[in-house]
Amino acid sequence: MSIERKFLFESLMWRYATHAFDKNKKISQADWDLVEDVLRLTPSTFGLQPWKFIVVQNVELRQKLLPYTWNQSQVLDCSHYIVFATLSQISEAYVMKYMKKVSDVRRAPLELMAEYKNKIMGSVQGPINEANIIHFTRRQAYIAMGSLLTSAALMRIDTCPIEGLDREKYDDLLGLKGTDYRTIAAVACGYRSSEDRYAKLQKVRFEKSEIISHID
Repeated sequence: MSIERKFLFESLMWRYATHAFDKNKKISQADWDLVEDVLRLTPSTFGLQPWKFIVVQNVELRQKLLPYTWNQSQVLDCSHYIVFATLSQISEAYVMKYMKKVSDVRRAPLELMAEYKNKIMGSVQGPINEANIIHFTRRQAYIAMGSLLTSAALMRIDTCPIEGLDREKYDDLLGLKGTDYRTIAAVACGYRSSEDRYAKLQKVRFEKSEIISHID
C-alpha cells in the first residue's frame, strides 16, 4: 500500500463522531481557512451550490442554540460550530446569478449559455421541483458534509455531524426566517477530549462483501 493510500485509510479509521471535545484546544486560523475552502469547493448538481455555511463562534448564540440541539455538549465545547442551511426554492433569479458567475469566471458570453440555463430551469421547475426542492437541496448539503468530514479527518480535525436539532428554532435564532434558506444540520469541529470514551471504541462496519457488489 502506498503512503498516500495508507494515510487515507488510517485517517478514515481514526475518524469518529466525537462526543466530547477538548474545549481548550482551538483550530488554527490557517487550518480553518482550509476547512472553509473544502466547503466552498464541494461539488453540487449543475454547480448550483444551493447552500450557506454559518460558522457560529458567538458563545451567547451557541448557548441559545444548545437547548434546541437537545443539550448536546458538542455545541458549546467544540472549536468551531457550522450550521448547514440550504435553499427552500431555486428561483430563476438565483439561477441567473449562478450563470453570471460562470460567465465572469470562464469569460463566456451569457447568451451562449442560454441552453445550459434552460436545462437547469427545466429541472428545478420540473422533475426536481416535483420531488420537492427542499429534499433536493438537502441532499446537496450532505455532499458538502461528507466532504467536510473526510477532509477534516485528513487534517486530524475531529468532527461530529448533528441532525438532532430543532430546525425552526435554529432558523429563528440565526435570522434565516424570511429568507430563502432553511437549517438542515450542523457539524461540530475541534479536537477530541482525552476523556471521550467513544474515541477508543472499535469502528463497527459490515464487511465489504455484504455491502458492495460487482457487475463485470
